[in-house]
Amino acid sequence: MDQLLDPAHHGIALVDPATEAPQHRPEPSRRGLLAAAGGALVLSAILPVRAARAEAQGPAEGAGALAPKPGTRVAAFLEIHPDGTIKLLSPFVEGGQGIATGLAQIVGEELDVPPSRFVVECAPPGPDYAVVNGIRMTGGSFSTRSSYDVMRRLGATARDLMIRAAASRLKVQDGELTTRDGVVLHAATNRSLAYGELAADALKLKPNEAVPLRDPKTFRYIRQPVPRIDVRDKATGRAVYAIDQKVDGMLYAAVQHAPRLGTEPETLKNEAEVRAMPGVHAVHRLPGAVAVTADSWWRARKAVEALQVGWSAAKPSGIDTVAADFSSAGMLGALKGSADPGHVAEEEGDVTGAFARAAKVVEAAYEAPYLAHAQLEPPSAIARFNDDGTLDVWLPNQMPEVFQAVSAKVAGLEPAKVRIHSPMLGGFFGRHFTYDAGNPFPQAILLAKATGRPVKVLWSREEEFSRDALRPLSFSRFRAALDEAGQPTAIAVRTVGEGPIGRYFGMLMKTPVDPSAVEGIVAKPYAIPNRRMTFTKVMHPVNIAFWRSVGHSMNDAFYESFLDEVAQAGGQDPFALRMALLQGSARHRALLTAVAEMSGGWRRGPYRAEGGLRARGVAMASPFGSETATIAEVSVEGGEARVHNLWIAFDPGSIVNPAIVKAQVESAAALGLSSVLFEQIVYRDGVRQSQNYDTYPILRREHMPAVHVRIVESGAPMGGVGEPGLPGVPPAILNAIAALTGQRIRALPVANTKLGAA
Repeated sequence: MDQLLDPAHHGIALVDPATEAPQHRPEPSRRGLLAAAGGALVLSAILPVRAARAEAQGPAEGAGALAPKPGTRVAAFLEIHPDGTIKLLSPFVEGGQGIATGLAQIVGEELDVPPSRFVVECAPPGPDYAVVNGIRMTGGSFSTRSSYDVMRRLGATARDLMIRAAASRLKVQDGELTTRDGVVLHAATNRSLAYGELAADALKLKPNEAVPLRDPKTFRYIRQPVPRIDVRDKATGRAVYAIDQKVDGMLYAAVQHAPRLGTEPETLKNEAEVRAMPGVHAVHRLPGAVAVTADSWWRARKAVEALQVGWSAAKPSGIDTVAADFSSAGMLGALKGSADPGHVAEEEGDVTGAFARAAKVVEAAYEAPYLAHAQLEPPSAIARFNDDGTLDVWLPNQMPEVFQAVSAKVAGLEPAKVRIHSPMLGGFFGRHFTYDAGNPFPQAILLAKATGRPVKVLWSREEEFSRDALRPLSFSRFRAALDEAGQPTAIAVRTVGEGPIGRYFGMLMKTPVDPSAVEGIVAKPYAIPNRRMTFTKVMHPVNIAFWRSVGHSMNDAFYESFLDEVAQAGGQDPFALRMALLQGSARHRALLTAVAEMSGGWRRGPYRAEGGLRARGVAMASPFGSETATIAEVSVEGGEARVHNLWIAFDPGSIVNPAIVKAQVESAAALGLSSVLFEQIVYRDGVRQSQNYDTYPILRREHMPAVHVRIVESGAPMGGVGEPGLPGVPPAILNAIAALTGQRIRALPVANTKLGAA
């Protein structure tokens, strides 16, 4: 048996990219960099300073709000080869959100090349690609809005170089030339030169630092529903995901994790028998797991499942670790029972006085469970140590530089000696951060070092469910003060728990309040004059994670549901109350008006439709720089909620590709629907009860409603797209259920509650 040392000292955790960057980083400059690479034009964009960039990108949330240093040079690279091939090295990972197509549209617009001619690949680790307010990540619905100006400037600078190179070749003035579809044209003499022919000459030119950008009125690609450039490969099976990757001479590894996080393998009763199984190479101990390497993954899996492992004992009780008696119910009890007053997350006006003067006080407590990502592609990774002392790692990820730094620590190498390969993701949702023991790449590195061979680790579906990092279980208590007219005069919210920002980026935070734990509760647009929101941190012993729309995924459900309770207590219609509280915000009122029009006019119900009773709920959300208004229409069948229609008015400020925007809103709506109706991870006796989709129900086809999306471009700074469609869906459904049945569901998911007959 190969005994592997516990790599705890390697720091297998998400690290600060500002401090874990490769050594000997050159001091950045504000100038573009022009260099030759095999006859290709390699161009770096010239970025504005951080202050200007932040203004253009709009408000940041999540990790995107935690820029380490102002004034960081960020560059994205474009290659124009002599054969006319155009390759964009993207700062972002494509995971189905359409960023490759969006970037091709933006660059292609200014470069004057059709997006269909682009090949987009994820760039390797490096400071040049830190375009998200000084860090590099794919997440937070920040990709397009963080890079829009950068990519436009990139395309425009490249086009300018082509024109100048052509002017020199044709002996004409720059102003006499135009471009069209990757060709420089001289109309007076009917001469033309393709960009590929000009690349070598363009390399010799100094880029202009202030190239003009196109007038948006002349756009050909931006704001158009350009087809996805990756759809053909995905439809024909040519797309390569991490799970498809192979390297010469590799072994396959399957893993059996400890039943409880934090326990270790102590004994292997039948190691010799397992080693003798067909195709088995070796048996290994890993931190919190055992593994078998073999000549095929199926043989490795059968062997590791046959291992009889004796595990160390968990702590008997408590919530500081995943104890033997740890349970979701016990954790929720700890959140509810916390007496720590916490820290103020938002405060305005005289909350104490408003409650003292209140004609009525409304109180309610809301809770949401742990959630898995439940992605279709199981996690996998390949590690290969090379003869020159370097390490290659192929793995799905959302922050290549962070994975490079962590991989280097696990391997005992300098980060510069680690190459990270980032294939497209077979599922996104915030799953692909490092998350301590929540990913297989450290196992692949340790196994490759132990065997001297490249090793591919692939987790079975059951192992993925047992180790996936989870959306945190959450609890919030609400109070509202109403005046004699039934109008809210004050609101107070106490949120208890923990968020992923605090856990993984705490070293960058300047406040004890975790923004990912309170987003969706603070900074609401409603004109309630007196507000006090607090956050009390109670750490989870389990591995927590980002999840699509992060804290908004449950907090908007809490707040918007409670607002309906406030409306009911005050004798107000919930739609009318929202309109009244938004008198000072034309943007939000326009969205509410739009979603009401989409649904044929607001009506709460119950009302009769298609042979049964239905009702509607309304909700708003302000996630990731965008705004949404949602109406859900529901009925009750056999004690279960049935959602028939979702109407979503979506304002991201401005857009690049309306087809991708619509698809992302529909996708987010489906996940929001799945989470509020069905999804939950339950712990009993320290063990997760869901091991596969049979015990972790997700949205099925028969539960999918019609989703109607209207894009409303307000002209505000560009907001996010991938996540904002989700948060308004759960509360709209909860509010519709309450309107229909009179039952106010405050503990998610809905499936835990038997609904009364409509």
